[in-house]
Amino acid sequence: MAESEDIFLRAKHRTFSGLTEDAEREWTGPFYFIQAADPQLGLMKAWRDGDCEGGGDEWGEEVELTKQAVEAVNQLRPRPRFIVLCGDLVHAMPDTPFREGQERDLKATLKGTDPSIPLVFVSGNHDLGNTPTPRTLEQYCGAWGNDYFSFWVGGVLCLVLNSQLFYDGSACPQLKEAQETWLEEQLSRASSSTEPRPKHVLVFQHIPLYLKSPDEEENYFNLQKGVRQNLLDRFKKAGVKAVFSGHYHRNAGGCHDGLDMVVSSAIGCQLGEDTHGLRVVAVTADAIVHRYHSLDQLSAEGVSEDLRKLLQV
Repeated sequence: MAESEDIFLRAKHRTFSGLTEDAEREWTGPFYFIQAADPQLGLMKAWRDGDCEGGGDEWGEEVELTKQAVEAVNQLRPRPRFIVLCGDLVHAMPDTPFREGQERDLKATLKGTDPSIPLVFVSGNHDLGNTPTPRTLEQYCGAWGNDYFSFWVGGVLCLVLNSQLFYDGSACPQLKEAQETWLEEQLSRASSSTEPRPKHVLVFQHIPLYLKSPDEEENYFNLQKGVRQNLLDRFKKAGVKAVFSGHYHRNAGGCHDGLDMVVSSAIGCQLGEDTHGLRVVAVTADAIVHRYHSLDQLSAEGVSEDLRKLLQV
């Protein structure tokens, strides 16, 4: 995986030029990466104040938690191949007060990440707005890179999706359709007999397909049933092994018909009984195995022993 300018993976096209080289398409043995979600600078105080719509005027707590996450990852040996942040980077919606300051401070904190560990960004509803528009998408892409794209790492194909276009793309139908067309091409190629076959296919998006069961009722924290089933069918057909998400601010998910729906809690504000943390994901020839680590646990103990054993060649 090639490093990119300023340690941020910035997708200028729908694939990263540094990550599509032949070497990354070849399986070379087990590796691991870090999945994080919802640093969401500004939410913790807003949640305590009961003003999640208009709050978010302080975000020092989230900065310190993100700094702790960066320091915990930096000390890991061997290094993870990458860190993926699954959306809601900041709390302030587009074109609202505090947005610029929250983005500035998050970027400054993430720049402490060791330069050998690339960062991959996934868009969330607070990054784009609950109903994204061409303007909010342009703003996001200018700040963080493309809202959907693919990359290869160690023989594994990774697809980063804009789940807000699945949830409500009514204000930008052409952009919604563009992602659909691109995704169908990616999934078709992943299962093609004439293309290099990935060892695994992984998906990263902000909103989970579901929280516990594919047939659960719709709510704010999952995708609508029709959209959900459509994606499940397409992912399974293409051999997608796991979908990683955030949004719920709690750990959840489940494995159904061989597809693992992984819902990770937040670096920032917790809405349940989990602690601030990160998910360590081990990739072996046969499986994707993951464990959620609290920030304190990862700082003090590193990667859990069972995952370390899986990574031994």
